[in-house]
Amino acid sequence: MIEVLRQHITSRLGNDIDNLDKVLAAFKHIRAKRNEQLLLQGDACKYVYFIAKGCLQVYVYDKDFNETTRDLVIEDNWCSELVSFGSGNPSTENIRAVEPCELFAIDRQAFQTMMETVPQFDKVYKQILEASYANAVYRINTFVALSALDRIKWLMEYRPSLMTRLSSKLIASYLGINKDVFSRLKAKL
Repeated sequence: MIEVLRQHITSRLGNDIDNLDKVLAAFKHIRAKRNEQLLLQGDACKYVYFIAKGCLQVYVYDKDFNETTRDLVIEDNWCSELVSFGSGNPSTENIRAVEPCELFAIDRQAFQTMMETVPQFDKVYKQILEASYANAVYRINTFVALSALDRIKWLMEYRPSLMTRLSSKLIASYLGINKDVFSRLKAKL
């Protein structure tokens, strides 16, 4: 399974990576069960996860304990609550495995060590940050401008695998649509 992470890193940095085995050794393999909580709002985020298999949900609760999904992160991507991970402060988000997952996790201390001792790792981190920021901004800007039906069409075009592998309730939360409205609109397509 570590080969998936090796391929991910080399696809971004090329095959000539000094200390790649050292970087890979800094990660621990975690198997998360479906619905397993990896981070609870209010706890400090201790890990950055690379998803080799499965899907993670990043979400928050409002004051009425309604769940809103910020992101659904699938294979070959990174997931964390980066503000909490970087600062050690309490997290404002939750992370849950919505499918059985194969993850590679790196803790804050090992992450810092890699940043200081392996120059290429800094590039990977910058790519994680850039991708996370770009995804969040794009999704917010896109969803603000789209109707509920257009959000469903957007998901079907840009992230079609989510439609078949996740529950309607979870997808509705991700799209910011009531689940009954989502079901009704989806039936029209």
